[in-house]
Amino acid sequence: MYLIVGLGNPTAKYAKTRHNAGFDVIDAIADKYGIELNLRKGNAFCGTGYIEGQKVMLAKPQTFMNLSGDSVSALVNFYKLDPTQELIVVFDDISLAPGNLRIRKKGSAGGHNGIKDIIAKTGTDQFERVKVGVGEKPAGWDLADHVLGRFSPEDREKFEDAVKDAVDAVSLMVQDRTDEAMNLYNRKKEA
Repeated sequence: MYLIVGLGNPTAKYAKTRHNAGFDVIDAIADKYGIELNLRKGNAFCGTGYIEGQKVMLAKPQTFMNLSGDSVSALVNFYKLDPTQELIVVFDDISLAPGNLRIRKKGSAGGHNGIKDIIAKTGTDQFERVKVGVGEKPAGWDLADHVLGRFSPEDREKFEDAVKDAVDAVSLMVQDRTDEAMNLYNRKKEA
């Protein structure tokens, strides 16, 4: 079983903010594949189902972003999963323009506190991830204000296209076709 985790912050206050890109992708996967997030496990809203014949659990941690590792490690341990083989994390990336994705098989936190906590709590950085572009912060802006802010209408449209691409990328990844997903989606789109 694959555990597919989308990172974000709980409560309606943070809905549709840049930092909740992971939640938006999980919701889109759930919609496409008819998976209900009706379980509460490991301090996350979860749901199980199938993507292209592969059993998956979707999860939206209900910890705040910087404590995402608590939820992810609890789920990994409860289901006895190998995070290096059975974990995919989807999250926002300010180094990518809206509309862009970057898929990685492993790597550092890259300054993302949610990923940093997952690495610390699972003890590995060797898990697959889908980074969803939310754009750089404007000069003079506080980073927190930027990532907790909402998209302009133009950027929202580009972001929604990236969400669709992320859903398709994850469907390839759970079929052991991560290299194919990387080749298809790691291309820079025009800003």
